[in-house]
Amino acid sequence: MTRTSPRLAIAVKGWPRLSETFIAQELVALEEAGIDFAIWSLRHPTDTKTHPLHDRLNARVHYLPEYLHQEPVRVLRAIFAALGTRTFWPALAQFLRDLKRDRNRNRVRRFGQACVMARELPEGTAALYAHFLHTPASVTRYTSMLRGVPWSFSAHAKDIWTSPEWELREKLSPETAGAHFGATCTAFGAEHLNDLSSGTPVDLVYHGLDLSRFPDPPARAARAPGDPFRMVSVGRLVEKKGFDRLLEALALLPQDLDWHWVHIGGGALKREMEGHAERLGLTGRITWRGACDQPEVIDAMRAADLFVLPSRVAADGDRDGLPNVLMEAASQKLPILSTPVSAIPEFIDTGVHGILSDDAPAALAQAIGDVATDPALGPRLADAAHARLHAEFTMQPGINHLAKRLRALMETV
Repeated sequence: MTRTSPRLAIAVKGWPRLSETFIAQELVALEEAGIDFAIWSLRHPTDTKTHPLHDRLNARVHYLPEYLHQEPVRVLRAIFAALGTRTFWPALAQFLRDLKRDRNRNRVRRFGQACVMARELPEGTAALYAHFLHTPASVTRYTSMLRGVPWSFSAHAKDIWTSPEWELREKLSPETAGAHFGATCTAFGAEHLNDLSSGTPVDLVYHGLDLSRFPDPPARAARAPGDPFRMVSVGRLVEKKGFDRLLEALALLPQDLDWHWVHIGGGALKREMEGHAERLGLTGRITWRGACDQPEVIDAMRAADLFVLPSRVAADGDRDGLPNVLMEAASQKLPILSTPVSAIPEFIDTGVHGILSDDAPAALAQAIGDVATDPALGPRLADAAHARLHAEFTMQPGINHLAKRLRALMETV
């Protein structure tokens, strides 16, 4: 690989990010498949930890101005450089049309970041690829217009369900500087985007797991009904994860059940959730671990009896896609309790590979109790999920497809 002029530029929200292991896994795998690229990050890192996976990536990382006023000279140089090109005026016209429908500073920042990216991209750049169809794809789309190179995207969850329909339609239409192709990690999302598309194909590409990164599942001892019952959840403390309702469910568990719940992850609702747990009298039975790296997450899964993720649709329409943590739990033969939201049923058939419950607290409490009191139920579900993971949700098929798409995109110039 050459490090001087990679032909592909990949835009991400931030690098590295603990909550986006699926992106790190994909980028490492693409690099190992021979795709030469550089990363262009819209934000500087905020997490204090990284996953071992991040250390495996060799690609150079460029940080765009997170806020335009922080690097005014860099931004002005980029704008003046763009002014001297034929491509600036069509790109500016598109930006102004977008700004008229979306009047906020974030929209202005996207165009400024695109001007910087367009100026600083190496001459040999042949294509652009964005992770997430909202802000990163907007920066990538404007950069594509400024540099005259094709672009593509990978969409996931929030970017699909909280973006305005007009913007999705335009990013999915070649007539409005849309992407050449898109990829998304769920059949549910792919069907929705293809329904909106006016020519841009959106492929279903499951993230899957690189199982070489995970240890073999532990030999779990048979659990007697009276033994301590240990639960773990991994996910940001945000509305769509449903942890408020899980707390209420925990408060409904039988008094004679000796349970403990471990939560891993940060999030904007951390103080609110901790306060809610205290009001419910649950504080002594909960461990809030905060953000953890991948080995710490796996260790917690290996020590637990049940993985719980009560996802739901948030008030603004945001929802999960197919959370990778479900597959990670399956890799360790940890029984799964979740909800039938979005694409979760694409991996879990309820009663076969796990339990998909209504997210009402009483329903969640009943499902927890069923696993806690039936020693055979959890292992049976976990064995089936582990088998399905290995048969249908490994990483490599998706990487092969995506690498083929990206190579073809780079050859269009």
